[in-house]
Amino acid sequence: MKDTHKRLVFLVMLFLFLGYSSFLYTVQPFPDPPANTAAENGKMVWQNYNCSSCHQIFGLGGYLGPDLTDEYTLRSEAVINSFLISGTSIMPNFHLSEQERSDLIEYLKTVDATGSADPKTFKIYTDGTIEQ
Repeated sequence: MKDTHKRLVFLVMLFLFLGYSSFLYTVQPFPDPPANTAAENGKMVWQNYNCSSCHQIFGLGGYLGPDLTDEYTLRSEAVINSFLISGTSIMPNFHLSEQERSDLIEYLKTVDATGSADPKTFKIYTDGTIEQ
Protein backbone atom coordinates (compact mmCIF):
# COMPACT_ATOMS: atom_id res chain seq x y z
CA MET A 1 0.00 0.00 0.00
CA LYS A 2 1.40 3.39 -0.96
CA ASP A 3 2.02 6.08 1.64
CA THR A 4 -0.66 8.30 0.11
CA HIS A 5 -3.22 5.51 0.48
CA LYS A 6 -2.18 4.97 4.10
CA ARG A 7 -2.57 8.67 4.83
CA LEU A 8 -5.96 8.75 3.14
CA VAL A 9 -7.17 5.72 5.12
CA PHE A 10 -5.82 7.29 8.32
CA LEU A 11 -7.57 10.61 7.65
CA VAL A 12 -10.88 8.90 6.82
CA MET A 13 -10.68 6.79 9.98
CA LEU A 14 -9.75 9.83 12.08
CA PHE A 15 -12.65 11.81 10.63
CA LEU A 16 -15.08 8.93 11.31
CA PHE A 17 -13.76 8.48 14.84
CA LEU A 18 -14.08 12.17 15.71
CA GLY A 19 -17.52 12.43 14.13
CA TYR A 20 -18.84 9.33 15.89
CA SER A 21 -17.31 10.40 19.22
CA SER A 22 -18.88 13.84 19.03
CA PHE A 23 -22.23 12.25 18.15
CA LEU A 24 -22.05 9.89 21.14
CA TYR A 25 -21.24 12.63 23.62
CA THR A 26 -23.67 15.26 22.36
CA VAL A 27 -26.81 13.25 21.52
CA GLN A 28 -28.57 11.51 24.37
CA PRO A 29 -30.76 8.57 23.36
CA PHE A 30 -33.28 9.09 26.16
CA PRO A 31 -34.48 12.29 27.77
CA ASP A 32 -33.41 12.75 31.36
CA PRO A 33 -36.18 11.87 33.78
CA PRO A 34 -37.51 14.72 35.86
CA ALA A 35 -35.40 15.30 38.94
CA ASN A 36 -36.74 13.83 42.16
CA THR A 37 -35.09 16.00 44.79
CA ALA A 38 -36.33 13.92 47.71
CA ALA A 39 -34.88 10.72 46.19
CA GLU A 40 -31.58 12.46 45.46
CA ASN A 41 -31.46 13.70 49.07
CA GLY A 42 -32.33 10.17 50.21
CA LYS A 43 -29.40 8.81 48.22
CA MET A 44 -27.16 11.28 50.04
CA VAL A 45 -28.57 10.05 53.38
CA TRP A 46 -27.84 6.48 52.22
CA GLN A 47 -24.26 7.47 51.43
CA ASN A 48 -23.65 9.70 54.46
CA TYR A 49 -24.74 7.00 56.93
CA ASN A 50 -22.86 4.33 54.93
CA CYS A 51 -25.91 2.09 54.64
CA SER A 52 -24.19 0.04 51.93
CA SER A 53 -21.71 -1.30 54.47
CA CYS A 54 -24.50 -3.58 55.73
CA HIS A 55 -27.24 -3.46 53.07
CA GLN A 56 -27.28 -4.08 49.34
CA ILE A 57 -28.90 -2.20 46.48
CA PHE A 58 -29.05 -4.12 43.18
CA GLY A 59 -26.96 -6.86 44.84
CA LEU A 60 -24.07 -4.52 45.65
CA GLY A 61 -23.08 -3.75 49.23
CA GLY A 62 -22.67 -5.51 52.55
CA TYR A 63 -24.18 -8.78 53.64
CA LEU A 64 -25.06 -8.10 57.29
CA GLY A 65 -28.48 -6.66 56.45
CA PRO A 66 -30.97 -7.56 53.73
CA ASP A 67 -30.91 -6.41 50.12
CA LEU A 68 -33.16 -3.32 50.04
CA THR A 69 -33.72 -3.13 46.27
CA ASP A 70 -37.33 -4.39 46.48
CA GLU A 71 -37.98 -3.53 50.12
CA TYR A 72 -40.54 -0.83 49.36
CA THR A 73 -42.72 -3.42 47.58
CA LEU A 74 -42.18 -6.08 50.25
CA ARG A 75 -42.97 -3.85 53.23
CA SER A 76 -45.13 -0.80 53.72
CA GLU A 77 -43.78 2.70 54.11
CA ALA A 78 -44.87 2.68 57.75
CA VAL A 79 -42.86 -0.48 58.47
CA ILE A 80 -39.74 0.97 56.84
CA ASN A 81 -40.22 4.19 58.79
CA SER A 82 -40.54 2.28 62.09
CA PHE A 83 -37.30 0.39 61.34
CA LEU A 84 -35.58 3.73 60.74
CA ILE A 85 -36.99 5.26 63.93
CA SER A 86 -36.27 2.46 66.38
CA GLY A 87 -33.60 0.34 64.71
CA THR A 88 -33.34 -3.37 65.52
CA SER A 89 -31.10 -5.59 67.61
CA ILE A 90 -28.59 -5.58 64.71
CA MET A 91 -29.29 -2.23 63.01
CA PRO A 92 -28.63 0.76 65.26
CA ASN A 93 -30.92 3.74 65.55
CA PHE A 94 -29.14 6.47 63.61
CA HIS A 95 -31.47 9.18 65.02
CA LEU A 96 -32.43 10.38 61.55
CA SER A 97 -34.54 13.50 61.32
CA GLU A 98 -38.06 13.25 59.92
CA GLN A 99 -36.84 14.80 56.67
CA GLU A 100 -33.93 12.34 56.37
CA ARG A 101 -36.27 9.39 56.97
CA SER A 102 -38.74 10.71 54.41
CA ASP A 103 -36.00 11.25 51.82
CA LEU A 104 -34.45 7.83 52.46
CA ILE A 105 -37.85 6.17 52.02
CA GLU A 106 -38.34 8.10 48.77
CA TYR A 107 -34.93 6.86 47.59
CA LEU A 108 -35.89 3.26 48.39
CA LYS A 109 -39.19 3.81 46.56
CA THR A 110 -37.31 5.07 43.49
CA VAL A 111 -34.88 2.14 43.58
CA ASP A 112 -37.79 -0.28 43.93
CA ALA A 113 -39.52 1.27 40.89
CA THR A 114 -36.62 0.26 38.62
CA GLY A 115 -37.82 -3.34 38.55
CA SER A 116 -37.72 -6.44 40.65
CA ALA A 117 -34.85 -8.82 40.99
CA ASP A 118 -33.64 -11.07 43.76
CA PRO A 119 -29.98 -11.96 43.17
CA LYS A 120 -30.42 -15.10 45.29
CA THR A 121 -32.71 -16.53 42.60
CA PHE A 122 -30.32 -15.94 39.67
CA LYS A 123 -28.81 -18.89 37.82
CA ILE A 124 -25.04 -18.41 37.49
CA TYR A 125 -23.41 -20.38 34.70
CA THR A 126 -19.80 -21.54 34.54
CA ASP A 127 -19.02 -19.06 31.75
CA GLY A 128 -19.92 -16.17 34.09
CA THR A 129 -23.29 -15.31 32.56
CA ILE A 130 -26.38 -14.89 34.72
CA GLU A 131 -30.01 -15.69 34.01
CA GLN A 132 -33.04 -14.54 35.98
